[in-house]
Amino acid sequence: MSIVLAFLAMTVDLAIGYPSPVYRAIGHPVTWIGRLVNLLDQRLNRGGASDRARRVAGAVALVVIVGAAGLVGWLIQYLLGNGWIALVFLAFLASSLIAQRSLAAHVTAVATALESGGLGAGRRAVAEIVGRDPQSLDEAGVSRAAIESLSENFSDGVVAPLFWMAVAGLPGAAAYKAANTADSMIGHRTPRHLAFGWAAARFDDLVNLPASRLSALLILAAACFVRGASPATAWAAIRRDASRHRSPNAGYPEAAMAGALGLALAGQRSYSGVIVDDALMGEGGRREATAADIRRALQLFWLADFIFLALLGVLAALVIALR
Repeated sequence: MSIVLAFLAMTVDLAIGYPSPVYRAIGHPVTWIGRLVNLLDQRLNRGGASDRARRVAGAVALVVIVGAAGLVGWLIQYLLGNGWIALVFLAFLASSLIAQRSLAAHVTAVATALESGGLGAGRRAVAEIVGRDPQSLDEAGVSRAAIESLSENFSDGVVAPLFWMAVAGLPGAAAYKAANTADSMIGHRTPRHLAFGWAAARFDDLVNLPASRLSALLILAAACFVRGASPATAWAAIRRDASRHRSPNAGYPEAAMAGALGLALAGQRSYSGVIVDDALMGEGGRREATAADIRRALQLFWLADFIFLALLGVLAALVIALR
C-alpha cells in the first residue's frame, strides 16, 4: 500500500501543506534531521584528520543520519499498524516530507517581489531559496535563479520523496529526506566538507537519479498543455544539455524547464564570491528571463505536479483493485 500512501500524502500536502502553527510548536522533520547532521558534523568532522579519515567519518555520519530517519519512519508505520484509519493518519505525517505548496509559495514570492517592489525586493526574496550571491543578480538573474530553484526542487522536494515513499513507505521517504538534508548541509566542495561530505553528496546523487529523470518527463508532458511552452524544445534540451550539468541530476529538470520556456538556465553563477561556471541548459540565451517567465514556470510546475498526482492515483487504484 506504499503507492496508496504516496497518493494520499501528496493530496494532503496539496490541500493543507505543513500548518504554520505546527511548525511554530514543534518545528519540521527537516529541522530535526538538520540538528542531527550538525551534531555529527561538529563531533566527527575533525580539522586535523586526514582526508581519508574524514571520508570514513562522513560515511559513518551518513549511515547514522539515514538509518535513524528510516528507523523512526519504520517504527511509526509499525506502531500505527494496518487499516484505512492508520493509513490516512500516516499520510498526514508523511505529507510533511513533501514541499509542493511551500516551494510554489517561495517562488511565487520572488515573482511578486519583482513585479511590485523591483530588483531590490526580488533579490531579497530569491535569497530565501538560493545560495548564490543575490547582489550580483540583475532582474534576469533573479528570475533565472527562481526558475532553476523551482525546477531542481520539484525533483528533490516533491518527486523524489514521493517516489521513495511509493517504493518503501514512510521509512523510504524519511531516509531519502535525511540523505537530501545531509547533502544540502555537508555535501559541499568547501575545505571543511570536501572530504567529510563526500559520501553524503555521492549518495544523494544516487537516490535522486530516478526522480530527476521522471521530473524532466513530467515537465515535458506539462509543456504539451501550457500555452507558449514547447515540448519539442524541452525534449531537445534534455537530450543535449542535461548530462552536461555539473550535477548528474539537476540538469534534467532544469534543461526540461529551460527548453519548454525558451530560456537559457544555469551557466555562470556566484556563491559566496566563488564563481561556478556551469554548462547552459537550453538555447534561449538571446532572451532575458523576467517575472512573467517565473509565472509560466509555475504553471508548468503545477501542471506537472497534477500529472504526477494523477499517475499515482491510477497506480493506487490498481493496487486497491488487485488486493
